[in-house]
Amino acid sequence: MPLEIAPHAGFCMGVRRAVKAAEAIAEEGRRACTLGELIHNPQVVEDLRARGIVPVAAPEEAAGQLTLIRSHGVTPETLEALRRQGCEILDLTCPFVGRLHQIAAEAVAAGRTLIVVGEREHPEVIGTVGWAQGKAIVIASAEEAERLPWMARATVCAQTTFPPDRWEAIVAALRRRSGELEERCTICSATEERQREARDIAARSDAMIVVGGRHSANTRKLYETCRAICPKTILVERAAEIPPAFANNSSERIGMTAGASTPDGALKEVVTIMTDIENKTPETPETQAIPEEAGENDFMKEVESTLVRFRPGQTVVGKVISVGADEVIVNIGGKSDGLIRVADLSQKDVKEGDEIEVEVVKVNDGEGNVRLSQRNVVNRKAWEALMAKYNAGEYVEGVGKEAVKGGLLADVGGVRAFVPASHLSNGYVNKIDDFVGKDLKLKIIEVDEKKKRVVASRREVIREENEAKKAAAWERLEEGAVIHGIVRRLTDFGAFVDVGGVDGLVHITDLSWGRVKAASDVVKPGQEIDVKVLNLDRERGRIQLGYKQLQPKPWDNADEKYPEGAIVEGKVVRITTFGAFVELEPGLDGLVHITQVSPNRVAKVEDAVNVGDIVHVKVLHVDTEAKRISLSIRQALEDEAMDDLEAEGLDLPQEAAEAAEAVETVAEAVEEAAPEA
Repeated sequence: MPLEIAPHAGFCMGVRRAVKAAEAIAEEGRRACTLGELIHNPQVVEDLRARGIVPVAAPEEAAGQLTLIRSHGVTPETLEALRRQGCEILDLTCPFVGRLHQIAAEAVAAGRTLIVVGEREHPEVIGTVGWAQGKAIVIASAEEAERLPWMARATVCAQTTFPPDRWEAIVAALRRRSGELEERCTICSATEERQREARDIAARSDAMIVVGGRHSANTRKLYETCRAICPKTILVERAAEIPPAFANNSSERIGMTAGASTPDGALKEVVTIMTDIENKTPETPETQAIPEEAGENDFMKEVESTLVRFRPGQTVVGKVISVGADEVIVNIGGKSDGLIRVADLSQKDVKEGDEIEVEVVKVNDGEGNVRLSQRNVVNRKAWEALMAKYNAGEYVEGVGKEAVKGGLLADVGGVRAFVPASHLSNGYVNKIDDFVGKDLKLKIIEVDEKKKRVVASRREVIREENEAKKAAAWERLEEGAVIHGIVRRLTDFGAFVDVGGVDGLVHITDLSWGRVKAASDVVKPGQEIDVKVLNLDRERGRIQLGYKQLQPKPWDNADEKYPEGAIVEGKVVRITTFGAFVELEPGLDGLVHITQVSPNRVAKVEDAVNVGDIVHVKVLHVDTEAKRISLSIRQALEDEAMDDLEAEGLDLPQEAAEAAEAVETVAEAVEEAAPEA
């Protein structure tokens, strides 16, 4: 019988993963529930129900139970509702759907208009809209796209089972409705393959059978695709639904495919019904010969063999039976040996007797041999490992290989990745060649599954690691704490200090107890200093630091450093009508009253001193609590003159001494009446 079965018929990866997980739970004897039917196949749902895995419609019905999330995924609100109900959650969301949710959330967070291409009521679309906080436009046709208003910045993604040809038409229409359109084709690669195979088989078949649940969007789309090409197409959920006279097994070519929710058992039942096991089936490259005398059990083994072992893209394990100069012959258990070209070997030292894993490239190379490739297996595993990290949001390790126009080519676990020049560093990269041969930590930012192309970014890794450092630094910070930091840059208003991944500001007024004209007068870039956390503004991301707060306060021991009667040197920093302020040290000023600025009477302070003058002053009085110091230039000069006379052996006349004492008394009275500094 010329029966052709699509290679990708039946369970997709996400559905198979969900069903296997549910069956494993049932095998353990645990009772659980699924939020909605686990897959769109009534037979599988009923079988799981009988084994204690029961579908429920709402989180309230799942209260306290182990709850399985189907491959379509759910909204964040639904997950939170399940947690409130005390449910143990096993999230079986398909990785492709999980990636769709992530794209939707990121687009909305970036302020872009999100457009989801798919069926509004489909669970996957409902979940995606939930991850977009409800801020999504759902369309299913190019006509709907044409009616949308103008969008400045938009992102478009798709239900993972949406027909690829319709996606292209919709995106073309959206390009005319948006100034900047980010196109994220999230259609599952298995969906594309399934649709392509269905079209190809339908085109060369007299009749088509599509096996799957009637409520499955994936199966309905397959049926619609096949029926448009081959009018004699039927959709069945089980073998018993096939009309007895549907097709002539001996004269018509019959094609078969199955939706992503169709279990292997249902597909095998249909194969059995459609095959006349009493007559020898003509041998074809797709099916291989099935012995005439084979019973049903033997026949099913043959069917399984043709579906699993001998179709392009499948992986098998074989034993090397001969190693030649150009080819290696491998026994893969079929009627014909497999051949591997030396160029398709990744393991160059193979020898007879070795067991190797290979991929079927061609079922029949024209001479009855199966063409194999070991390199394809290695490449596919490398790709799958890379995609697993991509879907998990993990970083990957790569090595720069070649500088090309616009960026760098890197080897990431055997997969070639392109790193745009703008994504090599935070700043401008002058020489891309500097990255050739260097180990690189990268984040995958774009993937073309069909063309097996990857775009990666080193800049995103740096950005995210810096954000992580900042978050960790904020966790450690608390007001009042003393921490170590490095001065990074100076400004007119202060210095920015790195305190472990985040910068804080030391305002110029907090650099020193004294007057500071510029931050560079106190600290320099690159200098390591201890600072005190004065204030944390977590909402605005601002940190106020203090440097002077860890330095001794000038007034604490001013009376000890400047005892009354001492003559010291200072700098005139400010002049008022009643006197001059002299800086003894940063943060410590004293007042020289106008009566004390000169031995002679002056009308203005400027007649005796000017700002910037270095002068000798005598300490008359220190009040640390009031932070006042009274100084005298006049008395310092008189004391110095007296010292000079004593040094020459001369005595000051008694009258002069009494007059000086009288003047000092008057000066002190005036000093007490002077305004505060």
